[in-house]
Amino acid sequence: MSFLSPTLRLENLSTQPIMTQDHLPEAKRYNKQNIVAQWCTPINGKMYRIELEHGTTSGRRMIWVNGREVLRRDWMFKLVGEDTFHIDQARCIIRVDPAPGFKYEYTLHIDGKSHDQYTEEVTRQYRLWLSTCGDQEYRIMLKLDTLSLYVNDELRQEESVFVEDGTDTKFMLQDTEFTLQARSSGNKHEGIVHSLLANGELVPEAKIQQFMQEPVSILQTN
Repeated sequence: MSFLSPTLRLENLSTQPIMTQDHLPEAKRYNKQNIVAQWCTPINGKMYRIELEHGTTSGRRMIWVNGREVLRRDWMFKLVGEDTFHIDQARCIIRVDPAPGFKYEYTLHIDGKSHDQYTEEVTRQYRLWLSTCGDQEYRIMLKLDTLSLYVNDELRQEESVFVEDGTDTKFMLQDTEFTLQARSSGNKHEGIVHSLLANGELVPEAKIQQFMQEPVSILQTN
């Protein structure tokens, strides 16, 4: 007498391996060791980390944006080609091309421009400061054309007040008072100069390019 359900008989079990990762939660699917290429770029005031997993033995291609899966293709027999996805209405394409020595070349294009060209143009539209309050790190970005202020990718609704030679925008982060100053440079070619103070102390401006990764990665196949 068998106590097994008829559907659990050995002859009814699938002999095919599980070819997808649907059975795994997203946190389990993400494995930093499987990433072969990574880029960083600002899009609409927010910083994004874009990562590609390219399994040349498994045939799997996965794209992650800030640690979240946005595209997955399992068991692909063609290891080169391109995949399209969107980030905040920006059209992104990752291309996989063959390279000498059984390697692969990975490139990212955003809104029809290479990652290098896109970030070079976009970074001119922003100012960036980094500050630490207590044990919390803050990334403060100002979008110059709209004067939108972002703190760790969140849009802040702060009011500016007119002062003698420009405007001040004050906001609090924990116990620290920040003042975003806009002052005339006195030079028509330079326009307005923006600076940030934390409790009256000047915060050095950071360079967005420091957070950019190389637009091309050429890695050995696994």
